[in-house]
Amino acid sequence: MLRQFIGRITTSIVLAGVAIGAGTAMAAAQSFTDWGWPQPYEKVSDKSVAWLKEKGWWPLGVGWQGPFSGQNTINVVMDKAGLLAKRGLEAKYQAFAAGPDVNEAVASARVQVGNGGNFPFTSLLDRGVPVRAIAVIAPNLKHSTVVPVDSPLKKLADLKGSNPSATIGIVTGSSAEFYFTQAADVVGLQIGKDVILKNMPPAEQLLLPRGIAAVVPWEPSVTILTEERKTGREIDTIFPYNFYEGRFYVRQELIDNVPDVVQAISDAFMEATLWIRLYPEKSADLLAEEPMLKNYGKALLLQQTQLYNNLYKPTYSYPFAKLWGEEDSRIAKWLKERNRVTKTLTAQDYEKSFDLRFMNRTYERLGWTIPANPPFLPANWSGKVGQLPYPAYDNVTTLSKPQPWPEAGDLTKAWTFGGKTYQP
Repeated sequence: MLRQFIGRITTSIVLAGVAIGAGTAMAAAQSFTDWGWPQPYEKVSDKSVAWLKEKGWWPLGVGWQGPFSGQNTINVVMDKAGLLAKRGLEAKYQAFAAGPDVNEAVASARVQVGNGGNFPFTSLLDRGVPVRAIAVIAPNLKHSTVVPVDSPLKKLADLKGSNPSATIGIVTGSSAEFYFTQAADVVGLQIGKDVILKNMPPAEQLLLPRGIAAVVPWEPSVTILTEERKTGREIDTIFPYNFYEGRFYVRQELIDNVPDVVQAISDAFMEATLWIRLYPEKSADLLAEEPMLKNYGKALLLQQTQLYNNLYKPTYSYPFAKLWGEEDSRIAKWLKERNRVTKTLTAQDYEKSFDLRFMNRTYERLGWTIPANPPFLPANWSGKVGQLPYPAYDNVTTLSKPQPWPEAGDLTKAWTFGGKTYQP
């Protein structure tokens, strides 16, 4: 009996050793691209490809915006590096000048994957277009109040009591107008009395026309005015008044009928994020080749890529549905009060407009921990969504270098990037 018992113990130890050895071998066999994507690529099914072709969605259409820092880099790299093709998907990328143009292409199903800021996305929800966001793009894209360099204005509150009323050039019905009205509330400016808002497209804002006290552009126009041309100076920024975010989204039919296609899109999105992180110079080169961006210059495109793709941890794109739902509901309320939308959209409506399953699976493949909070909010952040002004948090004005990645707790298993293996 003793011998049988010892024999069983010995056998168990040997089998356990084999299992451990096999597990170690499997871990050792896991390979990664230089930019950290696990190999091999997972391909979409033949059945899903057949469905797309029958639907007339082959190649898959992807709509993106040229003058939209951070978002444009993701889409250009996904395209030029063939990241959907590696997963068995043929795709056609189409650049648009503005969010409403993307909206029309998505609403008509001419493109099935889209990118847009929180205002164009709200318009899609208001119209009942069946879309779900699977990732966030360019969170906290800087919007600023910019005055001519020789202006006596030093801060927004200096506009109080302007006589005659100061004219502010702004894209009305945009995230810039929302930011400015929130800031005006906080500092005590009366719109219509102290200041008058004049609808002005970004191209005209860049000229800082005579008779305008200030303009309210977003990136890259802010940098062009203040750093490239040096004709303007910032007196205020969006950060205390609004968490801005763009959305990377798909039509609901893809989720319902070909979820492996949506998973491939999610994976390619995050792989592009990593590619950009390793190759920012190459990314800027690819951007500079785009017809809509050829006048921007590589130096500006590289700077914008560093700020809006590589400054935060790569978890910046995780769809934190509750936070963004609460923040974007402020936009919906503001728009409804001005009769610019037809529906009363709630925080829950926005929260439901995200589908977290695909990015969760992407993180599982990478061996990343699903984060509890976005990387721009410090662990001890004392603010509350909707209570303005917001206490300081990480953004392009407060970070002097990229956030470290990965840190303790960021990984669930070994991960390799740039030739270095990181342990959880």
